[in-house]
Amino acid sequence: MEMRRAVVSGSFYPDNEKEIKKYIEHFNNSFTVDNLDITPRAIISPHAGYIYSGFTANLAFNLSSKEKFKRVIVIGPSHKVYLEGASIALYDEYETPLGNIKIDKEYSLELKEKYDFLNFLEDAHYEHSTETQAPFIKNYFDGLDMIEIVYGKVNFTQLSKLIDELLLNRDNFVVISTDLSHFYTLEEAKKLDNICLNAIVKKDLNLFDKGCEACGLTGVKAMIQSSLKNNLKTSVLHYCTSFDRTKDNNRVVGYTSVLIGE
Repeated sequence: MEMRRAVVSGSFYPDNEKEIKKYIEHFNNSFTVDNLDITPRAIISPHAGYIYSGFTANLAFNLSSKEKFKRVIVIGPSHKVYLEGASIALYDEYETPLGNIKIDKEYSLELKEKYDFLNFLEDAHYEHSTETQAPFIKNYFDGLDMIEIVYGKVNFTQLSKLIDELLLNRDNFVVISTDLSHFYTLEEAKKLDNICLNAIVKKDLNLFDKGCEACGLTGVKAMIQSSLKNNLKTSVLHYCTSFDRTKDNNRVVGYTSVLIGE
């Protein structure tokens, strides 16, 4: 059996079940939601270390976990490997400290055959943008299958066509992974990130080009284009920066989570 090994456990998130569960319990004790006016179909989630963006990501997964899905498709940018197009993981299982997740290999192969920008490059899956989502998926969607797509140089309209197909199947839940601006002062970071947040809320693709900086901008724009086409609502759940943890206001990274649905 071929395994997509966990490569950033113990660094971006704990490498044991007890510690991850402790994080999630702490996150869930820190918020209450009275009324959710969106039926979740997708989320945008950050991918930094859990001490920085774990609360923000957890919120989106928690609020989406009441819905019934059969598979979760995680789409994130490649940070270490340059690739044309995107790579879809053709493994049997996905390793996490909470237990392994079954990969829907048959569905992955179908997508690979249909979209010419999808290939399988093993090195592309040594990737934290997608892996940091996996423990949340195992915790909140235990028993569901997972699909991992790591993209490099690809046009957001191409990626949006794939997302459109994924959204046609109500068994699918889509996770778009991104962090926001990197290594600006706190004041500058908030200005740049506010452009991104406004573009997401207004579903304004042109606004993204007015200064939004995000490592997963391609995925975010693709998701917003699909939201426009499929008449989905967007709701920003949480925004924070690394300053909240480090108190360093000179080299700040921004994070957000967004709920997308009907």
